[in-house]
Amino acid sequence: MGRIGTIINRKGKQDAKKAKEFTKLGRYIMVAAREGGADPEYNAALKSAIEKAKAANMPNDNIDRAVKKGAGESDGAIFTELTYEGYGPGGVAVLVECLTDNTNRTAADVRSYFVKGKGNLGTNGCVSFMFDHKGVLVIDKIDGMDDETVEMAAIEAGAEDISVEDDHYEIYTEIGDFAEVREGLSQAGYEFSMAELRYLPQTMTKLSDEEDVKFMNKLIDLLEDNDDVQNVYHNWEE
Repeated sequence: MGRIGTIINRKGKQDAKKAKEFTKLGRYIMVAAREGGADPEYNAALKSAIEKAKAANMPNDNIDRAVKKGAGESDGAIFTELTYEGYGPGGVAVLVECLTDNTNRTAADVRSYFVKGKGNLGTNGCVSFMFDHKGVLVIDKIDGMDDETVEMAAIEAGAEDISVEDDHYEIYTEIGDFAEVREGLSQAGYEFSMAELRYLPQTMTKLSDEEDVKFMNKLIDLLEDNDDVQNVYHNWEE
């Protein structure tokens, strides 16, 4: 089984929160444009951010406004990237990536969520070693697709690994190879339902206690509902 099953399983739940999702994606695009320029052809981070926004059906007008804000063509807040690490109930490792215009607010919010979820906010480095930072590309299977052909295309494009699932392919890359692999597969005619950099857990943790499961779900929901939180990674085997 691929390493991102839980990401895909939770996607339906996240799709019900479009307004919040667009707010987060807008921030992601602004920061990418501010740091690398407004042309996605010369800014791999911005290209990834725009692709992610389009996959979430974010309107083009919203995308364009976010790019202009980030590039300084209109006034916009200055966002800081932060990563928090900690443990959920049962010792589940949790990584939280944030983009915020108020670091004190975000720190207080994240800390309170860990408390409410019966977890503990830790120090930098306490759980990040349990994750691999990789590029992830997902191609949904369509009629006529041949597993071997897709695998060969991924290998030729420079992918590190590929997992063939029932209804999709999961392709993994080193961080530095991500843009090249994505471009190679795109030129070969493949479209992606996910194309982004992610933290992937090296090992998974099971929760057998119902109370732990309840509070782990609560922790994830609280984090994902916060506009400052961009991504939540964990090693809980749901």
